[in-house]
Amino acid sequence: MTLVTPAVLPSSRYDLTEKLNRFTTVPSITRIQIDVVDGRFASPMSWPYTAPNDIPAMTSAREMLPHLDRIEYEIDLMCLDAERATETWLSLGASRLTFHAESILDLSKFLTSMRKRYGDVSATFGVALNVTSDLSLIEPHLEQIEYVQFMGIASIGKQGQPFDRRVLEKIRVFHKQHPDVTMQVDGGVTLASARELVALGVSNLIVGSALARAADIGREVEKFETLQTPFGV
Repeated sequence: MTLVTPAVLPSSRYDLTEKLNRFTTVPSITRIQIDVVDGRFASPMSWPYTAPNDIPAMTSAREMLPHLDRIEYEIDLMCLDAERATETWLSLGASRLTFHAESILDLSKFLTSMRKRYGDVSATFGVALNVTSDLSLIEPHLEQIEYVQFMGIASIGKQGQPFDRRVLEKIRVFHKQHPDVTMQVDGGVTLASARELVALGVSNLIVGSALARAADIGREVEKFETLQTPFGV
């Protein structure tokens, strides 16, 4: 498993295609995260919420996400309709879903429902936690998920924000208490913050702006991958 997962935050279906095309040309990239923002749980609203007819049209046409032969898609569901969105994205070929603990009223009931409904589907589930949220929100549910995603920015739903260093202590405490749980970090990840995160046991870095702005994405990915540690997904 590679250390870096590029993240795309699409404003439209065309924008999604353009961004995916940039990343899928890089042989070392095998997983891409698509950020989905509903404008209610987080903002501003992103695609497909900006064009609600697009997904039904894709489903009717039996279209799938591109490059499924070599790309694994992770969907970061920053939305209040996570249950419905899960069904949609799995039908499009996604295989890794991140739910936000703060967006779900009864997380245990929700995760149990997801396991019952999609237990026979090759899907991986994780839970994300905001910088200011308490670890107690996710700790009772660790047996129901495959990974925890720590948000590294103060306001989720937007790319290009500075890294919030408060997350470092949260990760340090969590990893000490739960050393076998896979951790990933999304938001504000640069080469500078990545070094500290990897040293704390983070095994997957979700990288948005630092890759999107790179002149040579492949070379930039290589720089991150040199930080790889024995911790694996």
